[in-house]
Amino acid sequence: MFWFLLITMVVVVAAVTLAVVGGGDSEVLPDAAPEQLVDPLPLSRPVDRADVEALRLPVAARGYRMEDVDDVLDRLAAELAERDARIAELEAALAGAPAGGEAAEGEER
Repeated sequence: MFWFLLITMVVVVAAVTLAVVGGGDSEVLPDAAPEQLVDPLPLSRPVDRADVEALRLPVAARGYRMEDVDDVLDRLAAELAERDARIAELEAALAGAPAGGEAAEGEER
């Protein structure tokens, strides 16, 4: 039994050594091309919730590609600022407009 275990162990160590070392003549694996953002946010219309949910940023060696993340965040920040300005503009217009019910009652009297 001892000899069987010893021979088996030698065979396993030899197989692992050959697998790790390889032939030595084989070429090194080529570098993989970095992933690119496949489906960026649409430029022809405002971004909506479905666009953000469907967005998948490519993964790099240390997380996400900073350039792609920066582009997406810049676009979202610009659109949010534009929407905030439009909301503020509409709220100001509402605050300045006379209430519909009060104007109608005042004209009838």
